[in-house]
Amino acid sequence: MGLSSQSYGIQSMLKEGHKHLSGLDEAVLKNIDACKQLSTITRTSLGPNGMNKMVINHLDKLFVTNDAATIVNELEVQHPAAKLLVLAGKAQQEEIGDGANLTISFAGELLQNAEELIRMGLHPSEIIIGYTKAINKTIEILNELIEDGSETMDVRNKDQVTLRMKSAVASKQFGQEDILCSLIADACIQVCPKNPANFNVDNVRVAKLVGGGLHNCTIVRGMVLRNDAVGSIKRMEKVKATVFVSGVDTSATETKGTVLIHSAEQLENYAKTEEAKVEELIKSVAESGAKVIVSGAAVGEMALHFCERYKLMVLKINSKFELRRFCRTTGAVAMLKLGQPNPDDLGYADSVSVEEIGGARVTVVRNEEGGNSVSTVLLRGSTDSILDDLERAVDDGVNTYKAMCRDSRIVPGAAATEIELARRLKEFSFKETGLDQYAIAKFAESFEMIPKTLAENAGLNAMEIISTLYAEHAAGNTKVGIDLEEGACKDISTMNIWDLHVTKFFALKYAADAVCTVLRVDQIIMAKPAGGPRRDQQPAGPMDED
Repeated sequence: MGLSSQSYGIQSMLKEGHKHLSGLDEAVLKNIDACKQLSTITRTSLGPNGMNKMVINHLDKLFVTNDAATIVNELEVQHPAAKLLVLAGKAQQEEIGDGANLTISFAGELLQNAEELIRMGLHPSEIIIGYTKAINKTIEILNELIEDGSETMDVRNKDQVTLRMKSAVASKQFGQEDILCSLIADACIQVCPKNPANFNVDNVRVAKLVGGGLHNCTIVRGMVLRNDAVGSIKRMEKVKATVFVSGVDTSATETKGTVLIHSAEQLENYAKTEEAKVEELIKSVAESGAKVIVSGAAVGEMALHFCERYKLMVLKINSKFELRRFCRTTGAVAMLKLGQPNPDDLGYADSVSVEEIGGARVTVVRNEEGGNSVSTVLLRGSTDSILDDLERAVDDGVNTYKAMCRDSRIVPGAAATEIELARRLKEFSFKETGLDQYAIAKFAESFEMIPKTLAENAGLNAMEIISTLYAEHAAGNTKVGIDLEEGACKDISTMNIWDLHVTKFFALKYAADAVCTVLRVDQIIMAKPAGGPRRDQQPAGPMDED
């Protein structure tokens, strides 16, 4: 095709249909705007009084939550710059498990302030230099705010654990954090290995059963399977268990053969040999001392009949991952083929029983003595979306536990840390010469967003609270934060609201990194999407990483 008459400049170099945005107005401010939109969504759900969001994703699944990580995961963010913030939030969620909201909201606030600076005439690179200085200084100050004596902790001491976990859980389920924290702490402490740094998040499972309420939640040392036992035996105590991956059934032979049968007796004998074979297999299992057979696939009619006869309990676990967890709970070794298991391959469970919980029949596999096996938090609630939200709170709690096993240092919560950082950075910016002092001052101001948002979400007067906080901190009370229930400023060490140092550290670091990345972009060149409508029916953005 000949060059169309309107292509000029860069357009004449690129293929037709490319979009090219460059310069401050088109590229930088547009990017900043997209990121601000994203952070306005998340910031109203920051903190314990955060509002819930209702997100319906493309599969028509409904999410009602104030967990920022879930929200931004389910919004299909198309804009490339906003995607960077989403990635920062995801990184935080995967690294620490809490503080994704802080990351995204704080990054949005930094960008908004960067926009003001750009409009004042600062060059983005000066802002980046200022922001980089500011974040390094922030991390220095953050280290000074760490509570003395918190670097050593006993991860098996429930009080110390709940102290550090409370704020993470409260931001998801305000008012219920005490019940939840004690549940989560118990579950984590039960499965905590000898060396706490090796704590595995996957060892705390969540089983959601509709019905009942929060006070019915319990902890099971062991696993909860969401299905019934296959046979008629529903309860066994102190039993050995064996696991067969391929299912308990007469297996077809490897080779295909044709059998010619001449008379009726031969036909009868043929059927009988099959029966005898199955009986022999099941009998050998029973003789090995196993009382529970767990099958990873179908259980044949005939096999089931013999299992009943030899008083074996049969469980069926469809999911491979569940099967692995069962092996981990009981210490069994999964066998591929039905046959007599070695004594070493058997697992042990204190009790395997089918219980009815709120209309659903579940199989509970308990293992009390076993060391760091698996523990399950049984959540009860009236609707699915409430259960989903509780599950997220538990996940956050467990991740926080993992983080505190590695680094247990804590800083004051309830926005006390943020105000102190803002104050100290403000002072630091006055000492700087050059244009980046403005950027550092704006960075310091951005911290005000956190107490402001916390206060606004709780329906308090934000301006009043921030000025009170500043006054208290200037007087040297560095631990004064917001008491959301009374709407006043209080010393948080009396209220026991602490945040983990790692959570804050990474959240602020990821936010600053993402912001600098967005500010470094000065041109966007969008390729024309390849032919045909894409699956999500929208043209691809640049750097579209799916």
